[in-house]
Amino acid sequence: MRQLFHHSQFFDLSDCPFKKIFEDLEFVWEVLPKIGPFLEQFLEPGIYGQVMEGAFLLGNDIYLGPEAVVEPGALIKGPAYIGRGSIVRHGAYVRGNVLVGENSVIGHATEIKNSIMLNQANAAHFNYVGDSVLGNRVNLGAGTRLANLKNIEGEVVVRLEGKEFPTGLRKFGAILGDDAKTGCNVVTNPGTILGRGAIIYPCLSVRGFIPEFAVVKPKEPYVVERTR
Repeated sequence: MRQLFHHSQFFDLSDCPFKKIFEDLEFVWEVLPKIGPFLEQFLEPGIYGQVMEGAFLLGNDIYLGPEAVVEPGALIKGPAYIGRGSIVRHGAYVRGNVLVGENSVIGHATEIKNSIMLNQANAAHFNYVGDSVLGNRVNLGAGTRLANLKNIEGEVVVRLEGKEFPTGLRKFGAILGDDAKTGCNVVTNPGTILGRGAIIYPCLSVRGFIPEFAVVKPKEPYVVERTR
């Protein structure tokens, strides 16, 4: 059961520029409190991509890789690592402690903090990514929110088949394995975990563990009725 939540079950890290952060973890969510300390050791600040006029970079602890682009109106607050070819689009807010791989997208009105995006991951439209990990080629539909804080006090607990796995984390958004996808306006509740290739239909609120290649659909289809 414990192996089920190991990072190797979710991500191919062979091309990850910061794969060392995942070393010596028992559970995949244990990477989240390591992001800040890891950046202190790993980050070598430098701007090698294009920062367009009207973009804002706050702090000297930002790495922007070659061919990466920060569009006007975007704000990046360090520490942050934005990999080669990635794009931070107009109106995006990178709120510190962020690791982004290669050819990924942080899009318009998207906010991301204390999170990891692997290669070719997309949070392209009106997304919130807090205390979360997006695997390779993950795609968040427009308006997807990865909620990271329970309204009830206490740590986030992952539940599976009647067993509880305390995380020790007050803030824990979601883990999305490689190639997982969400439809528009999906909300994942704190501690949600999606296996590789899992798909969530639009406008759903989900929680818990979704197995790899599973599809989460509405229970009832909508009904169209004529009023006259």
